[in-house]
Amino acid sequence: MPDEQHGLNGKAMKKQTRRKPSEDSDTMRPEYDFRKGVRGGKHAARYAQGTNVVVLEPDVAREFRTTEQVNEALRAVSKLLQQHRKRSGRKTV
Repeated sequence: MPDEQHGLNGKAMKKQTRRKPSEDSDTMRPEYDFRKGVRGGKHAARYAQGTNVVVLEPDVAREFRTTEQVNEALRAVSKLLQQHRKRSGRKTV
C-alpha cells in the first residue's frame, strides 16, 4: 500500500492509538499494596521542623555540590555581613 509508513525492517508500521483510562476504572495493580505505607515519606518529619528547601541556579549548583558546601558558604557570608553591620553601626536588610 503506498500510504503506509515503513519501518527500518521494511515492513509496514502499525499506527499507535492512545487510550485514556476511564475516570471510574481502577488502574491500581493488585500487586501494589500500600496498607503498611508511611504517609509523608521518610523525610516528612524533618521538613515539618522547618527545613527550608532552596533551588539553586545551575551555575551556583556547579560550584556548591553538597548541602554542607552551601551551608558553609552562607555562614561565611553571614559572618561578613554581621562584621560589616558592627563597623558601620547600622542595620542592612
